[in-house]
Amino acid sequence: MTEDDRIDAVLNEVGPRLRRVRRDRGVTLAELSADTGISVSTLSRLESGQRKPSLELLLPLARAHQVPLDELVGAPATGDPRIRAKPIVRHGRTMFPLTRQPGGLQAYKVIQETSTEHPEPRVHEGYEWLYVLSGRLRLVLGEHDVVLGAGEAAEFDTRVPHWFGPAGEGPVEFLSLFGPQGERIHVRARPKKPE
Repeated sequence: MTEDDRIDAVLNEVGPRLRRVRRDRGVTLAELSADTGISVSTLSRLESGQRKPSLELLLPLARAHQVPLDELVGAPATGDPRIRAKPIVRHGRTMFPLTRQPGGLQAYKVIQETSTEHPEPRVHEGYEWLYVLSGRLRLVLGEHDVVLGAGEAAEFDTRVPHWFGPAGEGPVEFLSLFGPQGERIHVRARPKKPE
């Protein structure tokens, strides 16, 4: 297979991928047109493969769908698919990003070594959900000061003064889901059936 054949094969998959992403989000062509400024007929032709995708069309679509451009074009993944970005290290805390889309809900796996820092609660826009994987996590939230163990979770509005870090000696490992615009986690649980 030549390089031109490979490029054509990738481009031929873009249309069905665009349709699948749009339908998974439950968005109509008219709604997507309003979000992107791209006409309904152009969107329809892109999805059906009658129009070749271009960067000027794909960039607003990636932004509207809140997915990276390479997800729309099916760029081959490199390295371990479970690790999407380099870890972020700040103040003894190592954060592994688990989401790739810009904006919206962000997920991180966080490992924090022993901390001697004195809690300094802060506030900012957003909503956060924490789940402890191992170790013990101290959470100062408003007037509350609690310690969470493995398997325990907390959720809170980040406009409430808050701070969290290891409780006592040893590291803590936890998951953090953060909605910068106040997005909340939607948990669907089925009630236990009566016996």
